[in-house]
Amino acid sequence: VQLQASGGGLVQAGGSLKLSCLASSIFEIKKMAWFRQAQGKQRELVAALTSGGRTTYADFVKGRFTISIDNAKKAVYLQMNSLKPEDTAVYLCAGAREPPKYDYWGQGTQVTVSS
Repeated sequence: VQLQASGGGLVQAGGSLKLSCLASSIFEIKKMAWFRQAQGKQRELVAALTSGGRTTYADFVKGRFTISIDNAKKAVYLQMNSLKPEDTAVYLCAGAREPPKYDYWGQGTQVTVSS
């Protein structure tokens, strides 16, 4: 399975971005997630979505970010609203065949939020 992330960019604080993650196949994936890694910091989970539709969000994005999936397009999205400078990071999508271990990773897309 290959994952291709896109949609990052430069945005002002308070703005919005929508990230996309296209998968070559989602048949065997039970959970999709977005992670982020800021410079000098550890990678952290942002949001996750199971094949059954259950969502999980990190406390720091609750109410601002929404994860969704389009099975027909084999795409997972991350709608990010009310962006803050501390959201600046490389965002990566990941897929898990048997959670909690993530087997597949996209290349990441840079999100930069200016103050």
